[in-house]
Amino acid sequence: MIGAIADDFTGATDIAVAFRRVGLSVGIRFSLEDVSEERHHEDVVIVALKTRTIAPSDAVAQSMDALDWLREQGATQIFFKYCSTFDSRADGNIGPVADALGRALAATRVVFVPASPRHLRTQYMGHLYVDQKLLSDSSMRDHPLTPMTDSFLPRVLAHQTAHPVALLDHRDVARGVENVSQRLAETAHEAGTYVVVDAIDDADLLTIGAACVDDILVTGAAGLAEGWGAAHAARAGARPDASPAGSSHEGFTSVVLAGSCSARTLEQVAHMMQKGHPALQLDAITYPDPAELSDRALAWYGQQDPASAPLIYSTMPAEELHHVQDVLGAEGASRILEGAMGRIASGLVERGVNRLIVAGGETSGSVTTALGVVGGAVGPEAAPGVPWIVTAGPRPLTLLLKSGNFGDPLLLTRAATSV
Repeated sequence: MIGAIADDFTGATDIAVAFRRVGLSVGIRFSLEDVSEERHHEDVVIVALKTRTIAPSDAVAQSMDALDWLREQGATQIFFKYCSTFDSRADGNIGPVADALGRALAATRVVFVPASPRHLRTQYMGHLYVDQKLLSDSSMRDHPLTPMTDSFLPRVLAHQTAHPVALLDHRDVARGVENVSQRLAETAHEAGTYVVVDAIDDADLLTIGAACVDDILVTGAAGLAEGWGAAHAARAGARPDASPAGSSHEGFTSVVLAGSCSARTLEQVAHMMQKGHPALQLDAITYPDPAELSDRALAWYGQQDPASAPLIYSTMPAEELHHVQDVLGAEGASRILEGAMGRIASGLVERGVNRLIVAGGETSGSVTTALGVVGGAVGPEAAPGVPWIVTAGPRPLTLLLKSGNFGDPLLLTRAATSV
């Protein structure tokens, strides 16, 4: 069994799709509470955490708990998933978590491969690109929680770990699996255990995945999950998943909760409003108490037609976000808005909503935690890397947890209104 640890909830669903796409069976857990004697028998079991922006020591502790549980389930190899834009702060949490996992697993080398060409994230000569822009020139430069101002990933990672960090560039990757295997062994021996590896297309990821198929610990985003998973699937004789890209949602009552301030989510929110969906923006400055903010939002929802797929959002342009953070502080604004989103989600479900479309990794974590979602079944994709999830339990919910920058501009509208 492969065990996977994701540093946010939308990242967990992203790799669930990647592993499922190559024919591996996938289970996903959003909580390790009340697991009792349950045993998983899937090819891949993913634990979704919310550790990307918390204190490094807390991120390490939660990741180690996840590792212990996965090993109890029978996991023999571990995939540590972080964002394809390497979202992190100067002190972590990618480096500290990788350090702890590597020590516990006695890993002799660890590859770092954030490239995910399907999402237009590529890496060349150590520099990460978002579409045609360097990471440091993209909208990620102004991310409110993890501003990414350096595109050269070996340097970014080196600030987060005491391990030497080497680069295996694209010239070596292009020479094939045997060369990558040899160069990884040589590089790790010469320069230390951490190797950042270039990838510009899916073929590169298949090469890297095959070269690392026996590694006890690998790290990366959904691109490497698919490449590494494909190597495992080939060994097991699994067939690629052929499920349709849509899903049937007849009879559902939908609400969209958007918390991401990414450029793509801004476009998606604007499209919903252009199409006439009722929309409410959360005002944390006027109502800085999460309970009052959520109560007002739920009262507003009570005045809407449930069939209209309303939108409740805290998404805002960068200049507005900076103003809110100046008034409330960055952590204060996040605490108020994410706390309110969790309470709103719970209140909506109590009012009969059974399909939630959530935009933003932090928001998705707040929503699923507030709802007490433990796990679920991974369904087809609504967009690349964005699968429908049906939660476990006597009252299942249908969830779509979307990373901020994922999906086309129509995704939220399409997901909320599909039948």
